[in-house]
Parts: sequence; C-alpha cells; structure tokens
Amino acid sequence: MGTARLESIHVHPVKAFRGLAPGEADVEPWGLAGDRRWALIDDGGKVVTQRRHPRIALAAAGLLPGGGVRLSAPGAAPLEVPVPRPVGTVPVEIFRDKVEAVPAEGAAAHAWCSELLGEDVRLVHMDDPATRRPVDPEFAFAGETVSFADGYPLLLTTTASLDALNSLIAGGDHAAEGPLPMNRFRPNVVVSGTEAWAEDDWTGVVIGEVAFRVAKNCGRCVVTTTDQSSAERGREPLHTLGRHRRLSGKLVFGQNLVPQSRGTIRVGDPVEIIGR
Repeated sequence: MGTARLESIHVHPVKAFRGLAPGEADVEPWGLAGDRRWALIDDGGKVVTQRRHPRIALAAAGLLPGGGVRLSAPGAAPLEVPVPRPVGTVPVEIFRDKVEAVPAEGAAAHAWCSELLGEDVRLVHMDDPATRRPVDPEFAFAGETVSFADGYPLLLTTTASLDALNSLIAGGDHAAEGPLPMNRFRPNVVVSGTEAWAEDDWTGVVIGEVAFRVAKNCGRCVVTTTDQSSAERGREPLHTLGRHRRLSGKLVFGQNLVPQSRGTIRVGDPVEIIGR
C-alpha cells in the first residue's frame, strides 16, 4: 500500500442531517469545528436521529459565520438559524447522557423541523462543549468532552475497509444493495492508503500536525442501512457486518477518535499510524 493520507473530511452541523465535505477543518478538543453542535429533541427532551426518523437524511445543514446553520430539505424553503443567546437551557437526553442545551430562538426553526418530520421537535444548540458532556468514562481520560456526536469527538473510516466490505456484500445474500457509499457510515475523517481492517490495531493517528487517540472501534446501528439520498432502508451493511465483523458483541466499522491537540487538518494530509 502507499502512504496513508486524509482522503476526505466530513462535518455535520446538525446531528443526523446531511453534512458538508470541506477541504480543511479546525480540530477542537470535542471534535471538528461546527460538527454536531446542533440537534433535534422531542417533547420529552430526547435527541431525535435517523434511528427513529430516516427522513432526516433528506435534510441538509450548512454552516453560517459564527456557528449558525442554514437548513434545507426537498419541498421546504431554506431557513437560516443563528446561534441562540445563552439566556437559558433545557435538559437533553442523548443515549445515557443528560446534558443542557440552548433552544433556537423564536418558533421558526422548531416549526421547520417539526414540519419535516411530522412530529413536534425542537432544534437545540450545545453552547459550551468544553463542559456540557463528557466522553464515556470507560474509554475516556479525565476532562475529555464531546458534542452531540454519538459518543466520541470524531469517527474515522478507511477506503480500504469499505472496499473490503463491499466485496463481501457483493458475494452475499443482498448483493443488489451494494456497493455502499461511505456516507452510510457518517464519518468525520476518511483515510486512504491502508490495508483493509488495519485500523483494528491502531492506538492513535497523527493527521497532518494533529494527534488523535483511538478510543475504541465503532459499533454500528440501523442508520447504516438508510440510503442517505432516499431515506429508504435495506438490510446492508448490518447483515454482512453481522457475519464478518462482529467484535466483542458489536457489529463494527471504523474507529472513534479523541483529539490530543488542536490544529487544522486538510484533505491530502499524510496520516501517521500508531499501532499496538
């Protein structure tokens, strides 16, 4: 294989919405700048994702100067939502975590998102990711925090592992569903120039000048079976991951990262691998 390099960068300003693929991104302790600082919650305060509403895949979020977002979706007029003033927070439940977040100001954003899903939801912003939500203590060091990402600041995948997975799908029971694109896995950083599944043995990576700790492999859920362009669900990749990539009881693809330094990463940056 050639030298490992950063193939692409992906930022998702609103959790579960379609994201962006910038040429570079600033790395903050809790993830890429602007990534998953916004989320939808239901009337009970629980975060709403594609697990429950695959239709969220059809919505896109762009970043505005200062951290606001521009929402868009088929059949809906685009809406710009500024970062709300820190005048009060609401409790938010994201998996097992209880955190505080600031609701978007006014009724427009909540109405826009509710119309999209056909359910009353609110759009909230994580105002202070440095203090609001710690990383899972089982796999974290003291002081590590995360935004509204599933559990860790960044998710890394590799092109070689996707190619290998697609080859397995092609020889399986649901070959017609493949090949799958990388957006099924909603990564932040995609690395090329490695062997398939080599990331299983990594303990860290250095992308450009920024160091990351590999916290744990990523257990996958039903969101990966959702076509991100149509919101339709199938059987893959979970069917094939269940047969070939079941590790410690999880169906795994990719690795969760925690930044060890700040800096800027750029597409094309060399990637230094730190192994076991």
